Amino acid sequence: MLSADVPPNQTIYIKNLNEKIKKEELKRCLYALFSQYGRILDVVALKTAKLRGQAWVVFSEVPAASNAVCQMQSFPFYDKPMRIQYAKTKSDCVSKADGSFVPREKKKKQEERAEKKRRVEERSKLMPSFRQGKPGAQEAAAAPNNILFIQNLPHKTTSMMLQMLFQQYPGFREVRMIEAKPGITFVEFGDDVQSSIAMQALQGFKITPQNPMAINYAKK
Repeated sequence: MLSADVPPNQTIYIKNLNEKIKKEELKRCLYALFSQYGRILDVVALKTAKLRGQAWVVFSEVPAASNAVCQMQSFPFYDKPMRIQYAKTKSDCVSKADGSFVPREKKKKQEERAEKKRRVEERSKLMPSFRQGKPGAQEAAAAPNNILFIQNLPHKTTSMMLQMLFQQYPGFREVRMIEAKPGITFVEFGDDVQSSIAMQALQGFKITPQNPMAINYAKK
């Protein structure tokens, strides 16, 4: 249940998180999971005894936060259903504790810089996706099938992060990572219709700001 006395705002508060997950992995996973709803300014997760199992995700827009609260309520995150509500604002004491506290004026300038950077990234997305080496047979349009080939993943991407992203779409079966080749993976669905739905939804999805996913059908 959402707390009635907390008005919608751009920061969401999440609790009932799995306390065994390392802080950096937790932040990366939360970023990957929630950035489908809008641009994220900050993810705060602390490992102090008092704040364990909790996190804050700060969106740039209130509608994005509202969508995330509705869509991800009780989502099984590392086998525990998330409990999500609007934050009573990300308090300065939390900001100071995690080192992200900045005076309001300075924060505004940072956000303006981030917005400028985002626009540059959006423009660059319109250019050819495959800049690393020559496009091989894999990129040359394989026929639609039930297995997707994903490229341009950050090297720290885990199987669990990808599973949480793709299992939201019907027909998801499994993620197959290739240890010898970080940055690429295969995701299997029940049929080519289901795989194409996931491809269209997540094409260009950024697990980190520098890594828009490039998705094709796998070559069989």
